[in-house]
Amino acid sequence: MKKFVNDPENFVDEMLDGIYRAHPEVTHAGDDLRCFVRSKQVPGKVGLVTGGGSGHLPLFLGYVGENMLDGAGVGGVFQSPSSEQILEVTRHVDQGAGVLYLYGNYTGDLMNFDMAGELAELEGIKTATVVGRDDVASSVPGEEHKRRGVAGIFFLYKAAGAAAARMMPLEEVARIAEKASARTRTIGVALSPCIVPEVGKPGFEIGENEMELGMGIHGEPGISRDALAPADEVVDRMIERILAEQDYAQDKEVAVLVNGLGATPLEELYILYRRTAQRLEAAGARIRHTFIGEFATSMEMAGASISVLQLDDELEPLIAAGADTPFFKKLAN
Repeated sequence: MKKFVNDPENFVDEMLDGIYRAHPEVTHAGDDLRCFVRSKQVPGKVGLVTGGGSGHLPLFLGYVGENMLDGAGVGGVFQSPSSEQILEVTRHVDQGAGVLYLYGNYTGDLMNFDMAGELAELEGIKTATVVGRDDVASSVPGEEHKRRGVAGIFFLYKAAGAAAARMMPLEEVARIAEKASARTRTIGVALSPCIVPEVGKPGFEIGENEMELGMGIHGEPGISRDALAPADEVVDRMIERILAEQDYAQDKEVAVLVNGLGATPLEELYILYRRTAQRLEAAGARIRHTFIGEFATSMEMAGASISVLQLDDELEPLIAAGADTPFFKKLAN
């Protein structure tokens, strides 16, 4: 294992200490570094809280900031934050309008967010929950409730964050986040494994000339393992899964996210985007917003994912709105 670490057991807390030192616009609630919050909350605004395991930067905490999220519970690498940490973040971000939980569809997160929500309600804090389920490779159509939440959750953060910044009530912010969730599809491909610092060795193996289509961001099995193909062929196989579930006959405008998993050069992501745009445009879609880079990684895994959000007149201006976080900045357009 070659990593810039000290004691692997301190990996997460030392990473957080570095972020707090670099970005005074964020801090921690109470004494726990893993209760990540905005330094300045907005009175009367719905609070947005996410959370999940470390190892995915900029997901999850990287989207805490202006016009996006207000706090995040930070777990160990690939581990859920505790219900106590989520509750502490909830208390801090509640500004009298309630708190919306936005997180991915994983067992530990579901359990701990549900418990935190119940405890918050006992303290008089109203909560609501929207779960990201965008990974088309993890379950078949008709069983979307079984799907994992991956990079497409960025679109939920973006839409809900802009809605909350407009001072919409909790029910409306949750409805918009749910709409974004229902209209987002993602599929990924992995080329190499990754190493959890405390483990010190790869969590799985992929042959030198192999790729795994549909692998999850924690190394969950994909839908096929094959010989590495040219980039256009890889995108074609990925985008077919998305096109099978999105019809552009009416809502033609889309937002596209091409995401690197941690060790994929930006040049290669643009090659993937080139073919993605060709295929979407040939299917009748009009690309309104494009995001390319690392938005949800898996330590140093080589690979990428493609997410497509099908826009409508309500979602488009929310995706277009400006945002400013330590890891994501966008001018309004």
